[in-house]
Amino acid sequence: MGREPIVDVLEAIWFSTLEATEGLDEQAWAGPTDLPGWTVKDVLSHVATAEAGLLGEPPDPVPVDHLPHVVTPFQELMEIGVEAWRPLPGAEVRDRFGDIASRRVSRLRAMSAEEMSAPSWSPIGEVPYREFMRVRAFDCWMHEQDIRRSLGRPGGLAGAAVEPTLERFRAALPAVVGKRAGAPEGSRILVRATGSSPVDLALVVEGRTRLVDPAELGPPHVTVTLPFEALVALGGGRWDRPRAEAEGDVTYEGDVELGHRVVEALPFTP
Repeated sequence: MGREPIVDVLEAIWFSTLEATEGLDEQAWAGPTDLPGWTVKDVLSHVATAEAGLLGEPPDPVPVDHLPHVVTPFQELMEIGVEAWRPLPGAEVRDRFGDIASRRVSRLRAMSAEEMSAPSWSPIGEVPYREFMRVRAFDCWMHEQDIRRSLGRPGGLAGAAVEPTLERFRAALPAVVGKRAGAPEGSRILVRATGSSPVDLALVVEGRTRLVDPAELGPPHVTVTLPFEALVALGGGRWDRPRAEAEGDVTYEGDVELGHRVVEALPFTP
């Protein structure tokens, strides 16, 4: 049985999340995150109960319509596991998450290549189960970063665990730049992330907007430079442009107005 790289990625993310939440007191567990209505404990509860559901252990159904931050059917679905676990102390949530993560890794390791390739439901439509796990890696990693930002415990920002997130960003950026930011025909745009996972994302608008090799871009009309952490928080819908500019060193070279529109359009996940 071949080893599935995405399982290694998920294992690394889950156990990095355990490391990030080690030794917290209840005040830290109750700290707010960038996700409306969710504390550090709530974010971990969400990840844990989602993975428990994939083990065939969904959370007990509980009402969530009394919560002011729950306003859409999708939010209602995401909130059930969180609300079900709210009475638990943070340490117990962490212990449950550790057990669930260990069992998920074992279950995934036992799957055959055929099972990993089989069609599966996912939030992006029916895809091979392996691809669904790449979506899970993106979601779990983003939530690890939600927790780490709240706690002031940076980490997990480099290595293979970042790749599923960069894939999602690369897939989203053409629509971000071409449609949401309204970059004009002929535009050449460079988004440069610095720091722990430096990456250059180069785009051209030629009938349609597409990613290109940065070496082939030519002189950009605008270069937006920002920390990788800020790019993640923007793309994940956690920050807006004023927050990113206040929190991180965001600079614009060239067409500043176009650069502002690109950064304002970056949030692509709810």
